Amino acid sequence: MSTQSNSVSGSAPRHILIAGGGIGGLTLACALRKAGLSATVFERAEVLRPVGAGITVQMNAMAALRSIGLADAVAEAGAIVTSAATLRHSGQKLAHMPFEQLQREFGVPMVAIHRARLQAVLLAQAGEEHVRTGRAVKGLQEDGQKVTVELSDGSTATGDLLVGADGLHSVVRREVLGDAPLRYSGYTSWRGVVKAAALVEPGRVSETWGPGARFGIVPIGHEEVYWFATVNAPAGGRDEPGRARAHLLERFGGWHAPIARLLEATAEEHIVRTDINDRPPVARWSKGRVTLLGDAAHPMTPNMGQGGCQAIEDAVVLAGCLAREADVSAALATYEHRRIERANSFVSRSHQFGRFTQLESSAGRFVRDTLMRLIPTSAATHQIRALMNFTP
Repeated sequence: MSTQSNSVSGSAPRHILIAGGGIGGLTLACALRKAGLSATVFERAEVLRPVGAGITVQMNAMAALRSIGLADAVAEAGAIVTSAATLRHSGQKLAHMPFEQLQREFGVPMVAIHRARLQAVLLAQAGEEHVRTGRAVKGLQEDGQKVTVELSDGSTATGDLLVGADGLHSVVRREVLGDAPLRYSGYTSWRGVVKAAALVEPGRVSETWGPGARFGIVPIGHEEVYWFATVNAPAGGRDEPGRARAHLLERFGGWHAPIARLLEATAEEHIVRTDINDRPPVARWSKGRVTLLGDAAHPMTPNMGQGGCQAIEDAVVLAGCLAREADVSAALATYEHRRIERANSFVSRSHQFGRFTQLESSAGRFVRDTLMRLIPTSAATHQIRALMNFTP
């Protein structure tokens, strides 16, 4: 695999190749289609079938989706988030944030949704005929005029630009930036989705903090609740077969309701365990006629709920740049100028916040919990307003 030139001709792109059919790749395909540009998405999975996960599409990402006509469809497929609470494992409230005023200001809601339903909305708009499943991008050749990708089924495809939206272990990123190890956060995670809406308050998301562990509860509509758990642990750990739920009940079963009941209601085979990794921020995402977005460009820990949201922002901005700029090099330069600082700030903030929330010592947790209780709602609202402020 090689890229052969850093020069880019002045012609505007006529066809864009997208590696990866996740949230970022599909949003880009939707945004390009709305801008009148053609694209083909190549996805390694045989079927687009996200497992056991929800996502919160925060107001900044909803504003991006609104600009390409998808905000209403996403809202209808999920559940509106009206407030968020941070709790101690006893159930004592540390912080509470109502979102109604912010949502009125921004003109869009915050939406919690199953990833599969979000993906379905995006796929319908992108057009299934433009998505090639069962074909991963394995390599590329770039000559300054065109990009040709080598696919896992042995075929090739040629376009004017390649966008790597192929996730944390991106093949395209390796070509643009070289190989580098992931940065392990120090904690692992479990997640699941369960039909248990009666156990939770509609519209209220929560995150509960304990010693070196957290538990999140997110109603995502359709009577479903998405939950996640994190625990400080060495990298690479695995649960004994058939013992993930039992292990989680041992760790979290004594925490406040309805945590134990959510875990008990989740089928063992629907619990997914994943180590939490990110990468240190980088100063460029592009090389010649190849660029990156989403986790391929700026993988971040999930502590601020912005991984998918930043991928959506990337996609809308990149499509706008490609539609407006006269040539690829100018479009990519503008894209990086508009996106790198903002996305990298979320990588750094999220990494630091994870260290803060995963504290184990009694003294550290006392300081952490005291700080959370003392932050005025007005100050927290001001900070969230600044983070959510995104203009496509």
